[in-house]
Amino acid sequence: MFLLVAVLPSPLLASSPDNPVATVAHRMRDLLPLLEGLSAPAPQAVQADAQAPTVNPARLDDPARLERDLRAALRSPISRTRLNVVGGRARIGHTSIGSDEIVAGHLVVLNGDTEVHGRIEGNILSLDGNVTVHRGGIVIGDVLAIGGRVRMIGGDVTGTMQSLEAVVSPAEPAPSLWRVVAQRGAGLAGIFVTLLVLGFGMVTFGRPNLEIVSDTVSHSFGRSFTAGLLGQILLVPTFGMLVVGLVLTVAGALLVPFAVVIYLLLAVVAILGGLLAVAHAMGETITRRRMARGLVVSPNAYRYVLTGLTALAVSWIAWVAVGWVPVAGGIIFVSAALATWFLGTVGFGAAILSRGGVREHFAGRILPPEMMTDEFLWATPQFGVPAVTRPAKDPQ
Repeated sequence: MFLLVAVLPSPLLASSPDNPVATVAHRMRDLLPLLEGLSAPAPQAVQADAQAPTVNPARLDDPARLERDLRAALRSPISRTRLNVVGGRARIGHTSIGSDEIVAGHLVVLNGDTEVHGRIEGNILSLDGNVTVHRGGIVIGDVLAIGGRVRMIGGDVTGTMQSLEAVVSPAEPAPSLWRVVAQRGAGLAGIFVTLLVLGFGMVTFGRPNLEIVSDTVSHSFGRSFTAGLLGQILLVPTFGMLVVGLVLTVAGALLVPFAVVIYLLLAVVAILGGLLAVAHAMGETITRRRMARGLVVSPNAYRYVLTGLTALAVSWIAWVAVGWVPVAGGIIFVSAALATWFLGTVGFGAAILSRGGVREHFAGRILPPEMMTDEFLWATPQFGVPAVTRPAKDPQ
């Protein structure tokens, strides 16, 4: 509000110098240049150095080369910049040439605006700043503003005036093949370790729920995918209905931030937990098949999660290895992404069907435990107490 009053003072305020609002407005307007100067570099001269780059502003017909040379000379902090100017001098920050000043030679200004009220006998080269020639100012030469504009406010320039956008710096050379593979491999390894830690944490603190969701994936695969697909479609509409329903009530409006956080947290837990449950189911299936072939393997939930995540990472490992191939890399990436989405959808649906690992109706556990044993396959003992002969029925 004060800034608007300072920039656009009304006639009423201007006609009342004793008005406190007008006083504040004038003071704020006087402070604006100081506020703008806080972010700009302090005006100072650029020192010349025999080891520093050299720029020749006598010819301004190659702005790309001039910009490249000037940016190569910039240092951080900018006060450490050193530059040799052929036939002139260089300055940093806001530069003002007074009405009684005469500058003989070229002028190079870095990271600041140039205000010309006097006379400059040479060219002006500005980098990341505007050049303004005010009434009474004259430039005997050309003016080039890179990353700025040239403005004439009653002044005069005998040569040409150019206002150019900053030339895009040349693109960096493409990284080497090994660097690309290493970067992708490091990213994949980070995601794998993160999921592995989360999976081990779920096994340690929520193993029953994880096993129920995993069994739901194994015994109700199609239903899990359907439920997960519908859940993804209804995820955003349900969130919107929840927020709108809470906003309609006074008490509910206060609970909107908490409801948003809880809803997003539940969605993330369901998606990640479902994906880890799919990995658990895959690992369990792979482990049991290896045991059926006679391999001695320790069947435990930690091994299931590790084996399943490794199986999930196979397609991404292939992308890391040959993703640099123009056509094959894209195909492998799309295939890996679709496979991950498909399995994540199945896990999300299994988490919904099992109510987060609480409901066992779709986990193949409908029969009681005593009916799922294999005691009927046991051989009848040949030795032991013989069965008692059933007594004959009384004919009466």
